[in-house]
Amino acid sequence: MPELPEVETVARLVRPRLVGRTVTGAAASWRRSVGGLAPRELEKRLVGKRITAVRRRAKFVVIDLERDGAPAGHLVCHLRMSGRLHVERGGVDLGSHVRARVALDDGNELVFVDVRKFGRLLAVDDLEPLLGALGPEPLAPEFDAAWLRAALGSRRRALKPLLLDQTFLAGLGNIYVDEALFRSRLHPLRRSDRVPPAAALRLCAEIRAVLSEAILREGSSFDTFYRTPEGRPGSYQEQFRVYGRHGKPCRDCGATIRRIVVGQRGTHVCPRCQRTPRTPLTAQPTREHR
Repeated sequence: MPELPEVETVARLVRPRLVGRTVTGAAASWRRSVGGLAPRELEKRLVGKRITAVRRRAKFVVIDLERDGAPAGHLVCHLRMSGRLHVERGGVDLGSHVRARVALDDGNELVFVDVRKFGRLLAVDDLEPLLGALGPEPLAPEFDAAWLRAALGSRRRALKPLLLDQTFLAGLGNIYVDEALFRSRLHPLRRSDRVPPAAALRLCAEIRAVLSEAILREGSSFDTFYRTPEGRPGSYQEQFRVYGRHGKPCRDCGATIRRIVVGQRGTHVCPRCQRTPRTPLTAQPTREHR
């Protein structure tokens, strides 16, 4: 599933071609791709509205709309496993997996493609029911070491499932949690309330660093699904220190990277750099914000 860096990349690349454009038509070939709205209803909700902003919130692409200068709802996309957003000239054939097309006043179309049909493209008036429960953004100013130290200390959970919990911190996923924990020298099963202040400071810095570096490399592509809106794969997978490196030597100490299961998630650790805590918690399944 695309995580924060991949979704941020998508938002940044489609933004210049969408902001300022007015919707002239909309069509869906799969009802669930637009949250159950019939194609005519989708058209009614979008046509005539102007796109004022394209941004990311957690793992969602949020497109803000206005009509006659007043806010007029949002178009929200969650890519899930195999969803892609493209801006193409109208009528371009993108294959049989196109789920929705949104026509624009410059002759282009915003196209939602999804092979597995797990993604969502939603037209909503209010973002609160969909996004209101999300935690802070890890690249926002309010996410700092002081906040993280207090938030970790107020909970008694294993680190990895807590960091994956979208109501705790928004946008992190399996890849970047594994990478940040390794760089912080923290085991994924360490109790959150037993993370020392210096380690919390280091974890905060490494979360921000891993995400920023991944965004610069347009995310990670290790399967055929994630590509940027311009068709390029990301390249951050070339920098992985532990994720997907089971059985290979640690690039820092030479120990063999192991794969364990934490909170029903495949998890990659270095047994030497990330010492198992004396009293590891049995992780509960992660709560994902859908």
